[in-house]
Amino acid sequence: MAQWEEILVASQGTIVVNDTTEKTVTFDAIFVLEDTVFNSIKIAGVDKKSEIITTPGTAVKAGAMLRASGARKFSAVDLTSGSVVLIL
Repeated sequence: MAQWEEILVASQGTIVVNDTTEKTVTFDAIFVLEDTVFNSIKIAGVDKKSEIITTPGTAVKAGAMLRASGARKFSAVDLTSGSVVLIL
C-alpha cells in the first residue's frame, strides 16, 4: 500500500477517466475532477460503491479524494457522468 505522500504526488502515475467505460486497473485513490456520479467502484472485483458513498446515486463533488479502507486497493471504476483521476 502506498504512503500518503506517494499518493499525493502521484509518484506511481495517474489515469484520467472521463467516459462511461469501466476502467479495470489496480489503484490507490480516486480524485474527483468535476461533480461525478459513479456506476461502480470495485475492490477485488466487487462493487463497494455503497460502502464508500452514503448516497451512491448522488454526484460526488469535485475535489473529493476517495480511498479504500485498510490496506485494500481499488480494482475498477465505472462512471455514469463526470471525470476522475485514478492515482496508481
